[in-house]
Amino acid sequence: MIELEGLTKRYGEKVAVNNLTFAVRPGIVTGFLGPNGAGKSTTMRMILGLDHPTTGDVRIDGRHYDHLKDPLKYIGALLDAKAMHGGRSAFNHLLCLAQSNGIPKARVHEVLDTVGLTPVARKKAKGFSFGMGQRLGIAGALLGDPRILMFDEPVNGLDPEGIHWIRNLMKSLAAQGRTVFVSSHLMSEMALTAGHIVVIGQGRLLADTSMADFIQRNSRSYVRIRCPQRERLLDVLHGAGITVVETGSGTLEVDGGKPELIGELAARHQIVLHELSPQQASLEDAFMRLTAESVEYHAHADTPHPQAAPWGGDWKRG
Repeated sequence: MIELEGLTKRYGEKVAVNNLTFAVRPGIVTGFLGPNGAGKSTTMRMILGLDHPTTGDVRIDGRHYDHLKDPLKYIGALLDAKAMHGGRSAFNHLLCLAQSNGIPKARVHEVLDTVGLTPVARKKAKGFSFGMGQRLGIAGALLGDPRILMFDEPVNGLDPEGIHWIRNLMKSLAAQGRTVFVSSHLMSEMALTAGHIVVIGQGRLLADTSMADFIQRNSRSYVRIRCPQRERLLDVLHGAGITVVETGSGTLEVDGGKPELIGELAARHQIVLHELSPQQASLEDAFMRLTAESVEYHAHADTPHPQAAPWGGDWKRG
Protein backbone atom coordinates (compact mmCIF):
# COMPACT_ATOMS: atom_id res chain seq x y z
CA MET A 1 0.00 0.00 0.00
CA ILE A 2 1.10 3.57 -0.70
CA GLU A 3 0.13 6.16 1.92
CA LEU A 4 0.42 9.94 1.53
CA GLU A 5 -0.12 12.22 4.51
CA GLY A 6 -0.22 16.00 4.02
CA LEU A 7 2.29 15.74 1.16
CA THR A 8 3.41 19.17 -0.07
CA LYS A 9 6.11 20.24 -2.52
CA ARG A 10 7.15 23.84 -3.16
CA TYR A 11 9.53 25.18 -5.76
CA GLY A 12 10.13 28.73 -4.56
CA GLU A 13 6.75 30.47 -4.70
CA LYS A 14 5.23 27.68 -6.81
CA VAL A 15 3.23 25.03 -4.94
CA ALA A 16 3.38 21.91 -7.12
CA VAL A 17 1.70 19.56 -4.63
CA ASN A 18 -0.55 20.92 -1.90
CA ASN A 19 -1.32 18.89 1.24
CA LEU A 20 -2.19 15.61 -0.48
CA THR A 21 -3.57 12.85 1.72
CA PHE A 22 -4.78 9.57 0.24
CA ALA A 23 -3.94 5.86 0.16
CA VAL A 24 -3.45 3.52 -2.80
CA ARG A 25 -4.72 0.12 -1.71
CA PRO A 26 -4.01 -3.40 -2.97
CA GLY A 27 -6.35 -5.53 -5.04
CA ILE A 28 -7.57 -2.81 -7.40
CA VAL A 29 -6.15 -0.63 -10.17
CA THR A 30 -6.12 2.98 -8.96
CA GLY A 31 -6.06 5.64 -11.66
CA PHE A 32 -4.25 8.92 -11.00
CA LEU A 33 -5.79 11.77 -13.00
CA GLY A 34 -5.31 15.49 -13.34
CA PRO A 35 -4.74 18.21 -15.96
CA ASN A 36 -1.25 19.05 -17.18
CA GLY A 37 0.67 20.73 -14.39
CA ALA A 38 -1.59 19.27 -11.69
CA GLY A 39 1.34 17.72 -9.81
CA LYS A 40 0.97 14.05 -10.76
CA SER A 41 4.57 13.45 -11.85
CA THR A 42 5.93 15.36 -8.84
CA THR A 43 3.80 13.22 -6.54
CA MET A 44 5.06 10.01 -8.14
CA ARG A 45 8.65 11.20 -7.89
CA MET A 46 8.20 11.90 -4.17
CA ILE A 47 6.78 8.40 -3.65
CA LEU A 48 10.02 7.02 -5.12
CA GLY A 49 12.28 9.37 -3.18
CA LEU A 50 13.43 11.16 -6.35
CA ASP A 51 12.08 14.44 -4.97
CA HIS A 52 11.82 15.25 -1.28
CA PRO A 53 8.60 16.78 0.07
CA THR A 54 8.66 20.23 1.59
CA THR A 55 6.28 18.96 4.26
CA GLY A 56 4.25 15.81 4.77
CA ASP A 57 5.06 12.15 4.50
CA VAL A 58 4.79 9.25 2.03
CA ARG A 59 5.25 5.60 2.95
CA ILE A 60 5.44 2.33 1.01
CA ASP A 61 4.08 -0.53 3.08
CA GLY A 62 4.75 1.57 6.15
CA ARG A 63 8.32 2.60 5.28
CA HIS A 64 10.04 5.42 3.41
CA TYR A 65 11.47 4.47 0.04
CA ASP A 66 15.07 5.16 1.10
CA HIS A 67 14.68 2.72 4.00
CA LEU A 68 13.80 -0.18 1.68
CA LYS A 69 16.51 -2.78 1.14
CA ASP A 70 16.46 -3.92 -2.51
CA PRO A 71 13.57 -1.52 -3.33
CA LEU A 72 12.70 -3.18 -6.67
CA LYS A 73 11.38 -6.11 -4.64
CA TYR A 74 8.88 -3.79 -2.94
CA ILE A 75 7.87 -1.32 -5.64
CA GLY A 76 8.41 -1.30 -9.40
CA ALA A 77 7.86 1.87 -11.39
CA LEU A 78 7.81 3.17 -14.94
CA LEU A 79 8.12 6.97 -14.88
CA ASP A 80 10.25 7.63 -17.97
CA ALA A 81 10.72 5.05 -20.73
CA LYS A 82 13.87 6.87 -21.91
CA ALA A 83 15.63 6.52 -18.56
CA MET A 84 18.09 3.86 -19.72
CA HIS A 85 21.58 3.62 -21.15
CA GLY A 86 21.08 3.52 -24.93
CA GLY A 87 24.36 1.68 -25.47
CA ARG A 88 23.24 -1.32 -23.43
CA SER A 89 21.17 -4.15 -24.75
CA ALA A 90 17.72 -4.74 -23.29
CA PHE A 91 19.10 -7.79 -21.49
CA ASN A 92 22.08 -5.97 -19.99
CA HIS A 93 19.94 -3.01 -18.93
CA LEU A 94 17.72 -5.34 -16.92
CA LEU A 95 20.67 -7.39 -15.68
CA CYS A 96 22.26 -4.27 -14.14
CA LEU A 97 19.00 -3.50 -12.35
CA ALA A 98 18.72 -7.09 -11.17
CA GLN A 99 22.28 -7.25 -9.82
CA SER A 100 21.83 -3.99 -7.91
CA ASN A 101 18.78 -5.40 -6.12
CA GLY A 102 19.79 -9.01 -5.48
CA ILE A 103 17.47 -10.39 -8.16
CA PRO A 104 18.43 -13.69 -9.90
CA LYS A 105 19.56 -13.52 -13.54
CA ALA A 106 16.81 -15.95 -14.53
CA ARG A 107 14.24 -13.29 -13.68
CA VAL A 108 15.61 -11.09 -16.52
CA HIS A 109 14.65 -13.77 -19.05
CA GLU A 110 11.20 -14.09 -17.48
CA VAL A 111 10.28 -10.40 -17.68
CA LEU A 112 11.68 -10.04 -21.21
CA ASP A 113 9.36 -12.85 -22.23
CA THR A 114 6.44 -11.28 -20.35
CA VAL A 115 6.73 -7.98 -22.24
CA GLY A 116 7.48 -9.61 -25.61
CA LEU A 117 11.08 -8.42 -26.01
CA THR A 118 12.89 -11.78 -26.01
CA PRO A 119 13.57 -11.62 -29.79
CA VAL A 120 15.41 -8.26 -29.36
CA ALA A 121 16.96 -8.93 -25.96
CA ARG A 122 20.52 -8.51 -27.28
CA LYS A 123 19.81 -5.37 -29.31
CA LYS A 124 20.89 -1.96 -28.00
CA ALA A 125 18.13 0.08 -26.45
CA LYS A 126 19.02 3.19 -28.47
CA GLY A 127 17.61 1.49 -31.56
CA PHE A 128 14.25 0.77 -29.93
CA SER A 129 11.03 2.47 -30.97
CA PHE A 130 9.18 4.41 -28.28
CA GLY A 131 6.76 1.52 -27.81
CA MET A 132 9.61 -0.97 -27.36
CA GLY A 133 11.15 1.40 -24.83
CA GLN A 134 7.86 1.40 -22.93
CA ARG A 135 7.88 -2.39 -22.86
CA LEU A 136 11.44 -2.40 -21.56
CA GLY A 137 10.49 0.08 -18.85
CA ILE A 138 7.56 -2.12 -17.84
CA ALA A 139 9.92 -5.11 -17.72
CA GLY A 140 12.10 -3.13 -15.31
CA ALA A 141 9.09 -2.40 -13.11
CA LEU A 142 8.18 -6.10 -13.00
CA LEU A 143 11.76 -7.29 -12.44
CA GLY A 144 11.66 -7.61 -8.64
CA ASP A 145 8.19 -9.23 -8.64
CA PRO A 146 7.05 -6.37 -6.37
CA ARG A 147 3.79 -6.11 -4.46
CA ILE A 148 3.41 -2.47 -5.56
CA LEU A 149 3.57 -1.19 -9.14
CA MET A 150 3.42 2.38 -10.38
CA PHE A 151 3.10 3.41 -14.03
CA ASP A 152 3.14 6.91 -15.53
CA GLU A 153 1.47 6.97 -18.99
CA PRO A 154 2.22 3.26 -19.64
CA VAL A 155 0.36 3.06 -22.99
CA ASN A 156 2.37 5.85 -24.67
CA GLY A 157 3.81 4.58 -27.95
CA LEU A 158 2.07 1.21 -27.78
CA ASP A 159 0.06 -0.17 -30.69
CA PRO A 160 -3.52 -1.46 -30.14
CA GLU A 161 -2.26 -4.94 -29.26
CA GLY A 162 0.19 -3.45 -26.76
CA ILE A 163 -2.52 -1.27 -25.19
CA HIS A 164 -4.77 -4.30 -24.79
CA TRP A 165 -1.86 -6.24 -23.27
CA ILE A 166 -0.87 -3.61 -20.68
CA ARG A 167 -4.51 -3.09 -19.71
CA ASN A 168 -4.96 -6.79 -19.00
CA LEU A 169 -1.57 -6.96 -17.28
CA MET A 170 -2.50 -4.22 -14.81
CA LYS A 171 -5.85 -5.86 -14.09
CA SER A 172 -4.23 -9.25 -13.52
CA LEU A 173 -1.61 -7.74 -11.20
CA ALA A 174 -4.36 -6.14 -9.12
CA ALA A 175 -6.33 -9.40 -9.13
CA GLN A 176 -3.26 -11.05 -7.55
CA GLY A 177 -3.64 -8.66 -4.62
CA ARG A 178 -0.95 -6.20 -5.69
CA THR A 179 -1.16 -2.42 -5.45
CA VAL A 180 -1.35 -0.86 -8.94
CA PHE A 181 -1.16 2.93 -9.32
CA VAL A 182 -1.35 4.30 -12.86
CA SER A 183 -1.36 7.83 -14.26
CA SER A 184 -2.73 8.50 -17.73
CA HIS A 185 -4.36 11.21 -19.83
CA LEU A 186 -6.24 8.61 -21.89
CA MET A 187 -9.66 8.67 -20.25
CA SER A 188 -11.01 5.81 -22.37
CA GLU A 189 -8.22 3.56 -21.08
CA MET A 190 -8.71 4.64 -17.50
CA ALA A 191 -12.42 3.88 -17.75
CA LEU A 192 -11.61 0.35 -18.95
CA THR A 193 -8.77 -0.30 -16.50
CA ALA A 194 -9.21 1.47 -13.15
CA GLY A 195 -11.75 0.57 -10.47
CA HIS A 196 -10.77 3.48 -8.21
CA ILE A 197 -9.48 6.94 -9.08
CA VAL A 198 -7.63 9.77 -7.42
CA VAL A 199 -8.00 13.17 -9.12
CA ILE A 200 -5.87 16.22 -8.37
CA GLY A 201 -5.90 19.75 -9.73
CA GLN A 202 -3.29 22.46 -9.09
CA GLY A 203 -1.70 20.11 -6.57
CA ARG A 204 -4.86 19.65 -4.49
CA LEU A 205 -6.96 16.53 -4.02
CA LEU A 206 -10.26 16.79 -5.91
CA ALA A 207 -11.56 13.23 -5.69
CA ASP A 208 -10.66 9.89 -4.12
CA THR A 209 -13.44 7.45 -4.95
CA SER A 210 -14.61 4.50 -7.03
CA MET A 211 -14.84 4.94 -10.79
CA ALA A 212 -18.62 4.42 -10.81
CA ASP A 213 -19.22 6.89 -7.97
CA PHE A 214 -16.97 9.51 -9.59
CA ILE A 215 -18.88 9.41 -12.88
CA GLN A 216 -22.24 9.46 -11.12
CA ARG A 217 -21.33 12.43 -8.92
CA ASN A 218 -19.68 14.55 -11.60
CA SER A 219 -21.82 14.00 -14.67
CA ARG A 220 -25.33 14.32 -15.97
CA SER A 221 -27.54 11.28 -16.59
CA TYR A 222 -30.66 11.58 -18.70
CA VAL A 223 -33.04 9.72 -20.99
CA ARG A 224 -33.00 10.61 -24.69
CA ILE A 225 -36.25 10.31 -26.64
CA ARG A 226 -37.08 10.54 -30.35
CA CYS A 227 -40.76 10.48 -31.23
CA PRO A 228 -42.76 11.34 -34.38
CA GLN A 229 -45.71 12.36 -32.14
CA ARG A 230 -43.64 14.95 -30.34
CA GLU A 231 -46.39 17.33 -29.17
CA ARG A 232 -48.60 14.51 -27.85
CA LEU A 233 -45.69 13.03 -25.93
CA LEU A 234 -44.80 16.43 -24.45
CA ASP A 235 -48.38 16.84 -23.19
CA VAL A 236 -48.36 13.35 -21.64
CA LEU A 237 -44.99 13.84 -19.94
CA HIS A 238 -45.89 17.30 -18.63
CA GLY A 239 -49.18 15.90 -17.34
CA ALA A 240 -47.24 13.28 -15.40
CA GLY A 241 -45.06 15.99 -13.86
CA ILE A 242 -41.98 15.04 -15.87
CA THR A 243 -39.75 17.94 -16.92
CA VAL A 244 -38.56 17.66 -20.52
CA VAL A 245 -35.74 19.53 -22.25
CA GLU A 246 -36.25 20.11 -25.97
CA THR A 247 -32.97 20.03 -27.91
CA GLY A 248 -32.20 21.66 -31.21
CA SER A 249 -31.59 18.28 -32.83
CA GLY A 250 -35.22 17.26 -32.58
CA THR A 251 -34.80 14.96 -29.59
CA LEU A 252 -36.20 15.28 -26.09
CA GLU A 253 -34.20 14.80 -22.90
CA VAL A 254 -35.41 13.98 -19.40
CA ASP A 255 -32.83 14.57 -16.67
CA GLY A 256 -32.57 11.64 -14.27
CA GLY A 257 -35.64 10.05 -15.85
CA LYS A 258 -36.52 6.36 -15.77
CA PRO A 259 -36.86 4.95 -19.30
CA GLU A 260 -39.28 2.21 -18.21
CA LEU A 261 -41.68 4.79 -16.75
CA ILE A 262 -41.55 6.92 -19.91
CA GLY A 263 -42.06 3.84 -22.09
CA GLU A 264 -45.10 2.75 -20.10
CA LEU A 265 -46.63 6.24 -20.36
CA ALA A 266 -46.09 6.29 -24.12
CA ALA A 267 -47.57 2.81 -24.55
CA ARG A 268 -50.61 3.68 -22.42
CA HIS A 269 -51.34 6.62 -24.75
CA GLN A 270 -50.44 4.69 -27.91
CA ILE A 271 -47.54 6.99 -28.73
CA VAL A 272 -44.84 5.64 -31.06
CA LEU A 273 -41.24 6.02 -29.89
CA HIS A 274 -38.27 5.79 -32.24
CA GLU A 275 -35.73 6.00 -29.45
CA LEU A 276 -35.83 5.66 -25.69
CA SER A 277 -32.29 5.38 -24.33
CA PRO A 278 -30.65 6.14 -20.98
CA GLN A 279 -27.52 8.27 -21.37
CA GLN A 280 -24.61 8.38 -18.92
CA ALA A 281 -21.67 10.73 -19.29
CA SER A 282 -18.25 9.23 -19.88
CA LEU A 283 -15.28 9.43 -17.52
CA GLU A 284 -13.90 12.17 -19.77
CA ASP A 285 -17.09 14.24 -19.38
CA ALA A 286 -17.03 13.83 -15.61
CA PHE A 287 -13.31 14.64 -15.43
CA MET A 288 -13.70 17.78 -17.54
CA ARG A 289 -16.56 19.00 -15.38
CA LEU A 290 -14.68 18.45 -12.10
CA THR A 291 -11.35 19.90 -13.23
CA ALA A 292 -12.64 22.83 -15.31
CA GLU A 293 -11.39 25.39 -12.80
CA SER A 294 -8.08 23.59 -12.20
CA VAL A 295 -6.73 23.63 -15.76
CA GLU A 296 -3.54 25.67 -15.82
CA TYR A 297 -2.83 25.67 -19.56
CA HIS A 298 -5.68 26.57 -21.91
CA ALA A 299 -5.41 26.20 -25.68
CA HIS A 300 -7.45 28.42 -28.00
CA ALA A 301 -8.63 27.60 -31.50
CA ASP A 302 -7.56 30.77 -33.32
CA THR A 303 -8.62 31.00 -36.96
CA PRO A 304 -5.74 32.26 -39.15
CA HIS A 305 -6.40 35.26 -41.37
CA PRO A 306 -6.71 34.24 -45.06
CA GLN A 307 -3.66 36.35 -45.94
CA ALA A 308 -1.61 34.41 -43.40
CA ALA A 309 -1.84 31.08 -45.25
CA PRO A 310 1.50 29.38 -44.54
CA TRP A 311 2.06 28.43 -48.17
CA GLY A 312 1.47 31.99 -49.33
CA GLY A 313 -1.48 31.11 -51.53
CA ASP A 314 -5.25 31.52 -51.47
CA TRP A 315 -6.60 30.26 -48.12
CA LYS A 316 -9.70 28.81 -49.80
CA ARG A 317 -7.81 26.50 -52.11
CA GLY A 318 -7.90 22.78 -51.28
